[in-house]
Amino acid sequence: MDYQPVPTVRNASPFDAAQDAQVLRSAMKGFGTNEEEIIDILAGRSNQQRQAIKGAFEAEFERDLVDDLKDELGGKFEDVIVGLMMPPVEYLCKQLHSAMAGIGTEEATLVEILCTKSNEEMAQIVAAYEERYQRPLAEQMCSETSGFFRRLLTLIVTGVRDGLNTPVDAEEAKEQAAQLYSAGEAKLGTDEEVFNRIMSHASFPQLRLVFEEYKELSGQTIEQAIKHEMSDELHEAMMAIVECVQSPAAFFANRLYKAMNGAGTDDATLIRIIVSRSEIDLETIKQEFERIYNRTLHSAVVAETSGDYKRALTALLGTA
Repeated sequence: MDYQPVPTVRNASPFDAAQDAQVLRSAMKGFGTNEEEIIDILAGRSNQQRQAIKGAFEAEFERDLVDDLKDELGGKFEDVIVGLMMPPVEYLCKQLHSAMAGIGTEEATLVEILCTKSNEEMAQIVAAYEERYQRPLAEQMCSETSGFFRRLLTLIVTGVRDGLNTPVDAEEAKEQAAQLYSAGEAKLGTDEEVFNRIMSHASFPQLRLVFEEYKELSGQTIEQAIKHEMSDELHEAMMAIVECVQSPAAFFANRLYKAMNGAGTDDATLIRIIVSRSEIDLETIKQEFERIYNRTLHSAVVAETSGDYKRALTALLGTA
C-alpha cells in the first residue's frame, strides 16, 4: 500500500508577510505579550511563510524575530514557537545534537529521527548538521553509541540506502528474506551484520516486499523475528524501520502515546513530533492514533498539557 501523508499545516492563503510581522511586533511591544496572536500567526503559517515573516520583521524593525520571541516567551511554549521558526532540517539537526550533548545519549531520539528517513532526507540532514556544528554527524554519533546499534546508524547516516526512485526487485526481496531467515531464526545466535546490511541498504518499498517474503518463508512476521533475535537499542532501531516501512503514521502515533502514557509527560518528544510532522503527515498520524488507541490525539494532548503550551500544540493539530 502506498502511504498517503496528509499534513495539518499548509500555506496560508491569502498571505502577507509584512502584515504578519506588524501584528507580531504589536503582540510583543510594550507591557505584556499577546500570546494568542503569536500562536494564531505562527501555527497558522507554513515554515516557508514563517521564514518570509522573519525576513519582513528584520527589514521593517531591524530586529531578530526569534530573539524577540525568546525574550517574550518561556518554558515549553517557547520550545514549540522557536521550533516552528527553524527550517525543518535544521530543527531535526538541533534535536539530534541535543540528544547527544552532555552526559548520556537519548538513543530513542536518534532512532526516531534517523531510522525513519529516506536516503534523500538523510542526505539533507547530514549536510545541514556538519554546516551547523562543524562536525560530521557520523563522527559525533560514533562517539556516542556502540556495537551493532552504532553500526546500523552509521550505515543509515552514510547514505547507503537505495533511493526512492530505485525500482523494487521481487526476486531480490526473496533472496533478502532468505538471508534474514538464515541470519536469525534458522541458526543458533544471530548474525546482526546481515540484518544491519539489509535494513540499512534496501529502500522502504523494497523492504516492504522483503517483509512479505519473510512471512511466506518462515510463517512468522519480521517483528516476531526481531523480538526473538534482538535486544535493547538495536531492537528499537530495527522495529522503528519495520514500523516506518509499514506505516510511518502508526510509528509516530505510538511514539506520541508513549510520550503521554503513565506518570509524567515526555514533552520533548511530544513537541518534536508535532512540530516536525505538522507539514508532512500529522493529520494521518491523528487518524492512526484514534484508530489504535480509541481516543483522539487532540484529547490526549489537552489532558497532558496546559496554558499557551497546550494552545500552541492544539493549534498545530488543527481541528479535533
